[in-house]
Amino acid sequence: MNNRVLSLYDWFLIVGVIASNVIYTLLTGDLDIVGSVAGIAGVFCVVLVAKGSIWNYLFGIINVSMYAYISYKASLYGDAGLNALYYVPMQFIGWWQWRRRGAAVSEAEAAGQGVQVKARRFDWRQRALLAAGCTAAVVAVGFALRHFGDPQPFKDSLTTVLSIVAQALMALAFMEQWVLWIITNVVSVVMWSVCVARGEAHAAVMVIMWAFYLLNSINGLRVWLRLSKEGSNL
Repeated sequence: MNNRVLSLYDWFLIVGVIASNVIYTLLTGDLDIVGSVAGIAGVFCVVLVAKGSIWNYLFGIINVSMYAYISYKASLYGDAGLNALYYVPMQFIGWWQWRRRGAAVSEAEAAGQGVQVKARRFDWRQRALLAAGCTAAVVAVGFALRHFGDPQPFKDSLTTVLSIVAQALMALAFMEQWVLWIITNVVSVVMWSVCVARGEAHAAVMVIMWAFYLLNSINGLRVWLRLSKEGSNL
């Protein structure tokens, strides 16, 4: 990972999530290795996504594998299935798609074509269809999860559905992914806070992880508004 890729704000997020996990361990006496590694790898991943760097997928495979296990243990079956059955293979699909859209993987390539992926954006009609489709899917999946005993069915449904769509938009390098990530991150902070109150294992470090995801997604939207504007002129 090249220092030139990361800004001071990016390092604030990375150092911040590491420090938060250390402080949590010291205060509670609970060394949550699985949760901490998942959270730290996840922040590295999303920071690099926001920068348009293809190396996000290296950290992504670590994060989604561990997060699937943590979600299953917390009975958040939508999130567990999402990560194990969708996010894991999407890391490889995303790598392939970003390579096609010009993301560099070496210093030599970066010198010739730039580091970042060539981003793009929807028009307003496509955004309206996206919103309508996501809303219908969230309601349908929420009722299904409630039927199977999910303790937070509609929060779990919203994070599951929007994450599926946002991950696809991410792989295809669309700017609109960040609006969906912001919504997902806000709801995930709330969902895992409920899990903290219930005493679920790993829940506190998941709140920390999603809070830093939220900070990064706001920055990601800012960066990708510029990247997609540049990409539309290519």
